[in-house]
Amino acid sequence: MSETPSDVQYVVRFVDGPFEGRVEHRVLRGGTPEPEISELGSVGGQERLYWYVAGESRHVGDVLHVSYSFDKRDSDPVEDDNGEVDSLRF
Repeated sequence: MSETPSDVQYVVRFVDGPFEGRVEHRVLRGGTPEPEISELGSVGGQERLYWYVAGESRHVGDVLHVSYSFDKRDSDPVEDDNGEVDSLRF
């Protein structure tokens, strides 16, 4: 039996932080979603690494959806030295 996209992919929803509101598809690792993920952003022209932690999950139809919350403690600062805030909201 072949795998369908819903067997190997899941939907990530960022619930807060600089990527709040963003949704993307990711590949399941070993059949499960990653417990934490990182995203690269830019503040004042400098790259910053932001960490997100998995939270609530649910199935919508046959597709797994997982909410990820911003982990401020392990992430780079969201503001630069001039107070510019990284916002990647669309």
